[in-house]
Amino acid sequence: MHNSQIAPPELVTLRDWLRYAMSQFGHADLAHGQGFLDPFDEAVYLICHTLALPSERLEAFLGAALTSDECRGLAWVIEQRTEQRVPSAYITGEAWLGDFCFRVDRRVLIPRSFIAELLRDDEVQPAPWLAEPDSVDRVLDLCTGSGCLAIVAAHVFLNATVDAADISDDALAVATLNIADYGLESRIELLHGDLFAPLAGRRYDRILCNPPYVDALAMSELPDEFRHEPELALAAGEDGMDVVRRILRDAVDHLTPDGWLLVEVGERRETVEALWPALEMSWPLTSAGDGVVFAVSASALSAARAAAQL
Repeated sequence: MHNSQIAPPELVTLRDWLRYAMSQFGHADLAHGQGFLDPFDEAVYLICHTLALPSERLEAFLGAALTSDECRGLAWVIEQRTEQRVPSAYITGEAWLGDFCFRVDRRVLIPRSFIAELLRDDEVQPAPWLAEPDSVDRVLDLCTGSGCLAIVAAHVFLNATVDAADISDDALAVATLNIADYGLESRIELLHGDLFAPLAGRRYDRILCNPPYVDALAMSELPDEFRHEPELALAAGEDGMDVVRRILRDAVDHLTPDGWLLVEVGERRETVEALWPALEMSWPLTSAGDGVVFAVSASALSAARAAAQL
């Protein structure tokens, strides 16, 4: 607990602090999108995490008075979020992706991939990349960061071994912790290197990737919150497609004949389709629309390469 923080003396109950947090968030005009889209949900999360309370039962505690140490702790958390613009995940050291919780710090991008959502959505939206999941033998999580997609994939493709690759040693150190937390050391192998470089000779039934895709203009205009994240995990050249180009060029060499590649590109559908107009790809519907993740088969990649379109 950060006892040196001065807490406003008028704030006594949890309800007082929730109101105060919302006011401070509003005055600060925070940027959201790093795990939370709604400032109220974010305020509830930060307060409940700090006080070790169940957020789903918040109503029962709203009238409770807080200790002086608890008040100082909340004051520090709110100051970090509003004045320092630290994302909530870095304040608490954890981030949620659906039902999965991951350790995070500034060495890794905060987990928020829509690919995880697609992997868990087969009953609502049947898709070829989820057909017969028990028959999938090998999965690759490229640009794994915290290891979040590798861990989700291991829970979806129950018979698969999973490789998780990243160019950042720091990111792999965090991924190691998360994989151990889920007891998946025997099923997930971490590999260090630039994209496919450490994967010579390996082929996969599914390749998942949430790569850097922020263009130069957007990088120059990033809100302060996003500047706490590793630039290496965000920036991807003038048009944001530097890494995606390399993935599309080389992925077919690491896919089985019936394999699939899923790539997240953050509402960049128009850019992707303009760059690769002849590449047959699908854009599955996510909670953010149908322009954030594309899926392409190994056969479509092979055809595009044969026609010199990659």
